[in-house]
Amino acid sequence: MSLENTVEIIPFSTNLKEHIKTLNLEWLKKYFKVEPKDEIVLSNPQGEIIDKGGMIFYAKYNNQIIGTVSLIKIDDSTFELSKMAVTNTIQGLGIGKKIMEHCLAVAKKEGIYKLILYSNRSLLPAIHLYQKYGFVEISLEEGIYERADIKMEKIIR
Repeated sequence: MSLENTVEIIPFSTNLKEHIKTLNLEWLKKYFKVEPKDEIVLSNPQGEIIDKGGMIFYAKYNNQIIGTVSLIKIDDSTFELSKMAVTNTIQGLGIGKKIMEHCLAVAKKEGIYKLILYSNRSLLPAIHLYQKYGFVEISLEEGIYERADIKMEKIIR
């Protein structure tokens, strides 16, 4: 079963700000730990992402927010695909794919040259999704996230 066609991707609004935190804490606590940088960004998505030129999107299904993703501005041509999460109960039903396709369409429309992301090789479904959409591994600098053991990028054409 795929929920892909019945899921709507909507932009950030202040009344939805808690969802980015709730959805991300769910997976971070399950697989890793919440790092200080996560706590800062997730507690103030308006100030840390939106006000700095970034974007946050939500996946909505049956009037419930079931997923989220952020495009965090690094500079005028580069954004970090970050804080992507889908609630545990419906993973594997095409929500991540729908979120990814939305981000790529927005990046193209907005003239973003490059998307980067940080992940962990143990998150096989996520790594597979990134590779499927053309992200390739590049060298990882130290000190971004403790949990990150892979950095990937995609040049938007």
